[in-house]
Amino acid sequence: MVQDMNLNNKINVAILGAGGIGATMAQTLNKMKTARCYAVGSRNKDKAAEFAKKYGCKKSYGSYEELVADKKVDLVYIATPHSEHYEHARLCIENGKAVLCEKAFTANAAQAEELIALAKEKNVLITEAIWTRYMPMLQTIKEVLNSGVIGVPTMLTANLGYVINGVSRLTDPALAGGALLDVGVYTINFASMIFGTEVKKLSSVCTYTKSGVDEQNSITMVFEDGKMAVLNSSMLSLSDRKGIIYGTKGFAVIENINNFESMTVYDSSYNKVEKYNRPKQISGYEYEVEACAKALQNGEIECPQMPHAETIRVMRLMDSLRYEWGIKYPFE
Repeated sequence: MVQDMNLNNKINVAILGAGGIGATMAQTLNKMKTARCYAVGSRNKDKAAEFAKKYGCKKSYGSYEELVADKKVDLVYIATPHSEHYEHARLCIENGKAVLCEKAFTANAAQAEELIALAKEKNVLITEAIWTRYMPMLQTIKEVLNSGVIGVPTMLTANLGYVINGVSRLTDPALAGGALLDVGVYTINFASMIFGTEVKKLSSVCTYTKSGVDEQNSITMVFEDGKMAVLNSSMLSLSDRKGIIYGTKGFAVIENINNFESMTVYDSSYNKVEKYNRPKQISGYEYEVEACAKALQNGEIECPQMPHAETIRVMRLMDSLRYEWGIKYPFE
């Protein structure tokens, strides 16, 4: 059920998964005015207790079942590997808990569709934590592009790469590993945020880890209106993380598509016209939590920044890419 929320009170956020990304969320929550780091759950009771002590969580639980049974939890942030998102989100929904689930939302589109159908049936909020969707800088980028300063945008490029091929969860097919679901999802979302959802043609190539998942990939999208997006992602090498939008009168360079830092606009003579910097932020995670708090207050089961239909569309797109590459997870 959708909780009756009052934003004058802080929402109680529980973190499911006591790893590194959960720690970043805990630190963020501790500095927020609209939410608090109320609880943490782990399969290891001692690990949960240690996390709670370190980050000031009021409660710690040695099982996820205990966590979702806590009546004071308003929102559960799922910070476990991709392969476990479906199971953990389902557990939350069945216990009436609102869900903010890390990207990639699930391992495949079928899982995403099931979760969203269940959330609708139970009238419970669920949204994907693709944090760039919630950032105020996105609105700035769209406003600048809509102003016509670079003319009509016709093409964009985006890349995201980190040297993370030594991280076991990213190379293990059983954990839905691969560059696509971890970093490629950001390049795809960037293209979608800028050029929309009407993809007419998709082509791609990838290279493989010894375990058989993608280690780096290049994706080209052609949209119905003729726009193109060329997207590269890798877990073998460090990239500049730039997103560049090319128009008929100039171009715009976005620094860090994984956590927008700035947007620099250039004219047709390659002269810098303007630079827009992101507003001061805690970590960037706060915006997705604030969106959830607002949705809960309004009795909504999805956030407008990342609608359910868009989560499913992106998951289907990634399914089709994996199919093209011959990558199938053992649990599929």
